[in-house]
Amino acid sequence: MTKIKLLIGATLMVALVALGVVQSKLQEPAVAANNDVMAPHFLVDPLWPKPLPNHWLMGRTIGVDVDERDHIFVVHRDQAEMFGMRTEIGLFAGVSECCTPAPPILEFDLEGNLINAWGGAQEGAPYVWPASNHGIDIAPNGDVWIGGNGGGDSHILVFTRDGEYIRTVGVPGNSRDSNSTTHFALVAEIAIDGPNNEVYVADGYRNRRVVVVDLTTGEFKRYWGAYGNRPDDSADVTYTPGEPGPQQFRGPVHCAEPSNDGLVYVCDRGADRIQVFRSDGTFVKEVIISPATLSQGSTWDIDFSPDEEQEFLYLADGQNFKIYVIDRESLEVLYTFGDGGRQPGLFYAPHSLAVDSQGNIYTTETYEGKRIQKFLYQGMRPVTVQDRAPTWPANEL
Repeated sequence: MTKIKLLIGATLMVALVALGVVQSKLQEPAVAANNDVMAPHFLVDPLWPKPLPNHWLMGRTIGVDVDERDHIFVVHRDQAEMFGMRTEIGLFAGVSECCTPAPPILEFDLEGNLINAWGGAQEGAPYVWPASNHGIDIAPNGDVWIGGNGGGDSHILVFTRDGEYIRTVGVPGNSRDSNSTTHFALVAEIAIDGPNNEVYVADGYRNRRVVVVDLTTGEFKRYWGAYGNRPDDSADVTYTPGEPGPQQFRGPVHCAEPSNDGLVYVCDRGADRIQVFRSDGTFVKEVIISPATLSQGSTWDIDFSPDEEQEFLYLADGQNFKIYVIDRESLEVLYTFGDGGRQPGLFYAPHSLAVDSQGNIYTTETYEGKRIQKFLYQGMRPVTVQDRAPTWPANEL
């Protein structure tokens, strides 16, 4: 009888241990039962967005954001010199029936319908439109913030969602000064922290810093450089793969994205690194992404998965033509998707990205890419391809 009790007890103990293991695994969403890494997966939507009206074309698509209604806002460069005058915009040039540049701000719904289009330089306007559009973000109340990285672009413009001018933040026409509290110098990206009523500015292409301004007034509040250092425009910012990175941002400082838990993720593009800070500019940690990448660097833009914990970070790499899926806590690259090419799901210089409330990713492409693509969230799946995973269904390849 005692032996039977011992046997039953041992069996029960094994069952409890097994149950504990199962429960432990259920509490680890990033690991599958077969110990494969689990991560969000995506397929390209080749029919998104729908064709533009009026023979319109997009130029270099240089920014994207998703608002509270899951409307997707795109900013592109609509200047004639961005296009082949005799071919792409023959209608604009008066030599053929097609085509003409679309207005620089385009708003789409989830189905890819164009909802609104506006913006651009206007004679007599109370604002100076950027010489080169760059970066867009939408405030919780629908206001649209845009930057610029062309000659004289040392300011940010704010409009209503329908294109009515609200204010200018910073003073146009100024040059580099990474310690200025009145102007920027070629802003790369803008990210709005609605709960704290603040705006993070990746400043940017000439300056070497992150700036925080008040969402309501545009007032400068604080700024910092790499590792939380005071910015120094005269510092040596040479980047050599395999050696410690410069103590200042090499630049362009291409993104500064605040997370829900009070951290700020900064793209120091030319040094292939993401630096993480607290919201007061205190340096926390960094990671180097594809460290052998030279030329324009690997870290172009960041957004997060839409869960409250923002478990995953997505990174656009315009030099290597792919998107990284990264565990946000460890900053470990789980896998990448995409490759160079013109077909849907491939990239020519993916420049910016944004995520909607359903987990779908939107990417823009600059230079000759000139498009926006939508990647449909497919749920959590084991990682079976670590680099350049395909974005077409397996039965279609």
